[in-house]
Amino acid sequence: MFRSFMPLALDAARAAAARGEVPVGAVISRGDEAIAVEGNRMREQGDPTGHAEMLAIRAACAALGVSRLSGCAIWVTLEPCAMCAGAIAHARLDRLHFGAADPKSGGVLHGARVFSHPQAHHRPEIHDGIDAEASASLLRDFFEGRR
Repeated sequence: MFRSFMPLALDAARAAAARGEVPVGAVISRGDEAIAVEGNRMREQGDPTGHAEMLAIRAACAALGVSRLSGCAIWVTLEPCAMCAGAIAHARLDRLHFGAADPKSGGVLHGARVFSHPQAHHRPEIHDGIDAEASASLLRDFFEGRR
């Protein structure tokens, strides 16, 4: 059995929402240790690649001094988009755990289905639906507040 890092990812998503960002959080873990915890920062950084997953991958690589994260897992509150799924493959993360599905922009179970293509560089183990309602609720509340 593994320790769930989704509570940390949810905290990072809440912090992102407090900054006015879409509430998505990501954690990179290795064993029982959180290596990186990040939330979306696209608006703050003026960077369309400022997704929580991208930032967490960069931070974990920097912390470990590596360019590949074999032996690590990523925990994300929302199904990664195609860009982030591609980065997960290139980083060689062993496992992807995510909360809410994203039928509109997801790139794992929906849309591009990055890991299903024969050209995929790497296919992590995928575990979906972890704390899905809490993740979806954060997103719903955020967007309802914007309307």
